[in-house]
Amino acid sequence: MASDRIETLPATRRKPVRRTSGWLRIFGSRTAVIGLILILVWVVLAILAPVLPIPSPTDQDVMAIADPTPSPAHWLGTDILGRDILSRLIFGARTVLVVAPLSVAVAVSVGILIGMLSGYFGGVVDMLVSRLSDVILAFPVLVLYVILIANIGPSVLNIIIATTIASAPGIGRIVRGLVLDLKERDYVAAARLRAESTLYIMIVELLPNCRGPLIVDACLRLGYTIITIGILGFLGLGLPPPNPDWGGMVRETTTVISVWPLMSVAPSIAIVSLVLGFNLLADGMREAFKP
Repeated sequence: MASDRIETLPATRRKPVRRTSGWLRIFGSRTAVIGLILILVWVVLAILAPVLPIPSPTDQDVMAIADPTPSPAHWLGTDILGRDILSRLIFGARTVLVVAPLSVAVAVSVGILIGMLSGYFGGVVDMLVSRLSDVILAFPVLVLYVILIANIGPSVLNIIIATTIASAPGIGRIVRGLVLDLKERDYVAAARLRAESTLYIMIVELLPNCRGPLIVDACLRLGYTIITIGILGFLGLGLPPPNPDWGGMVRETTTVISVWPLMSVAPSIAIVSLVLGFNLLADGMREAFKP
């Protein structure tokens, strides 16, 4: 009886899988790159605003008041007070790019705090935080902004306070849902066995594993906050004059839009382009940070 021949196949070598960082994968997304370019255009203009060959946003040219015709002195014309529209657009970008990120940063910090406490401890803490969040989230966001700003007055600080009150509960719910799942993982149990403190577990073990969804959410909220700042300015509840305000620029043309259409179109395009940039960047980040 012939012996069976057993043929062995040579072992194939596996190429090591290269894992790139989520931040590097963002640059491989066309959507994220387009969004980043739109944002960087406004960031560069805002940084270079003091050295650009444009007049001050508060200077009034009495010889060119209400002149919608572009000229070498006023590339986009002037508004009803003789102020340069292009200058107010660029300097208005500085205001938006400072107020919006600062507002979202404070709101995210407060949201992380209440979400961590609610999700990690549960029980009475979770119930109290959830009930308070339900009360705030029951109000439409824009109505809540108007109520807060109308009562405490328009200013940069008050816009930050209003953004925090309106946004922190939603961010807290996202963090709470993530923490409820993550706190049951083995590495959290191992940290407890090592007698690590609660603060250490929250900051070192839990928070880094929440960063992907939080970064994407923060990027989207930046766009929403820019829209809200524009709406508040349009309603007369934005930054007090003479600060350049994109929403305020649109409001000033409501009675003369047929005469000075560029005065309304230019700040509207500015708001849309910046919000679109943050939304596209958020979409690219969502793909980059996907597990």
